[in-house]
Amino acid sequence: MRVKKTLLFILIVFIVAACGGNEPTEIPPPTVIPSQTPPPTATVIPTASTPLAILVLPADMDKASSDLYQKTVYDLAQASGFRFQVRNVLTQQDVADPTLKIVIALPPDPGIAALAPTAPNVQFLTVNIPDLTAGGNVSVLAPSNQVELPAFLAGYTLAMLTYEYHIGMLYPEGDNDAIRAVNAFNNGMRYYCGLCRGIYIDPVEYPTFLSIPATEDVSLHGGYANVLINDRDVDALYIYPSIATDDLLTYVGTQGVYLIGTKMPPTRPGGWVMTVSPDTIKAIQIAWPQLIAGQGGQAIQSPLGLADVDPGILPAGKLAQVQFVLDELLAGRILPSNP
Repeated sequence: MRVKKTLLFILIVFIVAACGGNEPTEIPPPTVIPSQTPPPTATVIPTASTPLAILVLPADMDKASSDLYQKTVYDLAQASGFRFQVRNVLTQQDVADPTLKIVIALPPDPGIAALAPTAPNVQFLTVNIPDLTAGGNVSVLAPSNQVELPAFLAGYTLAMLTYEYHIGMLYPEGDNDAIRAVNAFNNGMRYYCGLCRGIYIDPVEYPTFLSIPATEDVSLHGGYANVLINDRDVDALYIYPSIATDDLLTYVGTQGVYLIGTKMPPTRPGGWVMTVSPDTIKAIQIAWPQLIAGQGGQAIQSPLGLADVDPGILPAGKLAQVQFVLDELLAGRILPSNP
């Protein structure tokens, strides 16, 4: 019995020794899955050597316009890694700054013609400053000289807004550009309504037009508007820009008709639907890549845009329709001179 116990004890010792001889199994660490979250974008901190863009604005500009111009150029400068500053005047000391690369100036002229030659590495863009031409490092944003597009859009919009398409246009006699605008105004109405056949037979064919002799006293132009409004039962008018004085537009605004123009008087006339005018903000955005690329001497045409819209006359849905037609005109997919 004692021998059996001894043998059993020896066997147990051997088994324990054999188990103790194995190396412990290591458990591999868990696999680390890289995070998909991108690292935060580094913020560029402007330094004294960062390129500079200056916007020159008149001190008496209305706040809304000033804020819009400042935000536009600020956003462009930030996106391009430029510093941005605003001035009311521009001095020789300003343009002597070696980091200055771009100047955008609005009227009155801060002296671009004299300053630009002294700073050949600076690109200047003038916005509607008269008597300046493009050349060298001076680019010019000129007022729109398009006469057909505003007339076409006016004809289209006024046909949309009036009963039986009772719309008309005043224009200067003997002006070839005005004649083109007359044709475009008619085409705009036809584009909206096709044959434009009304329910009733009118003694007047719409759109109706009236020319004003070049020799006519400006103070009598309101009488010509009355002929269209009273004698020809016109409910909406487009007046060609060269004769659309503030006094005439203000007077017509008291006669209970709709008006569309290319420039609104300081005091909004009654019935003013919208202004079809050059979009200088868009033009600056278009010109910016050329400026930062050092491509000067550009003559840049401002595209047309809509402003001063009265939502009570032209609500959002109709405005969207008008904007679509304007976009098509600007893209060349609608030809205002083609009926």
